[in-house]
Amino acid sequence: MSQLSTKKNYDLIIVGAGPAGLSFACSLIDLNLKVLVVDKSDKESISNPKPDGRETALTHNSLKILQKLGVWDLIDQTSVSPLKQAKVFDGDSDSLLNFAAKKSSIDALGYLVPNHLIRLALFKKASSSDNLTIINEISVESVKTNVSDTKVTLSNGEVIHSKLVVAADSRFSELRRKMGISSTMKDFSKVMIITRVSHEKDHDQTALECFNYGHTLALLPLNGNISSVVLTVPTDEADEMLNMDKEKFCKLASNGFNGSLGVMKQIGERYSYPLVGVYAQKFRSTRFALIGDAAVGMHPVTAHGFNLGLRGQDILASAIAKALKSGVDIGSDAVLREFENKQIHLSRLMYFGTNGVVSLFTNDDVKAKQIRKLVLKFADRFPPVKSLITKHLTESKKSNLIPF
Repeated sequence: MSQLSTKKNYDLIIVGAGPAGLSFACSLIDLNLKVLVVDKSDKESISNPKPDGRETALTHNSLKILQKLGVWDLIDQTSVSPLKQAKVFDGDSDSLLNFAAKKSSIDALGYLVPNHLIRLALFKKASSSDNLTIINEISVESVKTNVSDTKVTLSNGEVIHSKLVVAADSRFSELRRKMGISSTMKDFSKVMIITRVSHEKDHDQTALECFNYGHTLALLPLNGNISSVVLTVPTDEADEMLNMDKEKFCKLASNGFNGSLGVMKQIGERYSYPLVGVYAQKFRSTRFALIGDAAVGMHPVTAHGFNLGLRGQDILASAIAKALKSGVDIGSDAVLREFENKQIHLSRLMYFGTNGVVSLFTNDDVKAKQIRKLVLKFADRFPPVKSLITKHLTESKKSNLIPF
């Protein structure tokens, strides 16, 4: 890896060195391609990412992809927490949906990993490759594409040519806009507040999701008697929750779980993230593709985001590898169409399906409350439905959907 680009031509340019961009770069390491990764952040924030409060729920399929990339073993395994069970509650009613790994053939529904450790491992892998060049504190001013070439102009004045440009520059992608790809944006007018807590009683590696009236409260079980608490509130209540006294905040969280974990103590910083969903109308253009949040930015309630992005980059990398073996241009429409066809339909289902779940379970209308109680009771008491959802949760047994 070098800080400054000395080559004017690359086979492929990736814009964005977040999890999606770096995982895609890692997928290309063994393909004998010259790859440039461009990111506007400084080197320190990419090479040594700091904890940000977020825990990524990896499915079995995502775990396999990270293993295939040689990234999984670079993650501190003592920080990986198996998710054995998940329970979904509706307000203060007795409506409950319960998923358990012990009732299936898998050892865990998924694996919780701190977001910054995944980013660190991806950077370590990418930066160790001779065919990848990473440049920081530089943005893309413009992209011009035609049937045979792409021309990228950087903010430092350099002009670089490549066969394909891939945008992984966040759900607010500037490159997506510059390439004329429209997107559907959903502002949920909510803020997600996250912190780590310790608690008296064992969580039994069980995730809890409580759709309380007025807010949503989730608990992600980490190793030991430690959990990540995720509170989602309307934007106008966010400052109050962020500035709330630690003891009062923990009491609110503990009460939200009916005191089942005993007294809680905040042991980490409190972080906040505004909730905005984004869905691109298409994932490709001439010699151009979207991956990660630049393609689909999910609401976190179903934990689809990273898994969906990881799946998408894997599909694109596989299409490129197939093209190279066949002597086909990696930036051709046929290659990009194969990627889009495999990724866009599932993404559409996941995005709008998740938004539907959010709308139903955060709506305090009397009819909506009644409907969700019926939905939870039916799903929990009808074994075929539960079995199907569990497979989708874990991406096990060739299921193509992503987890809770």
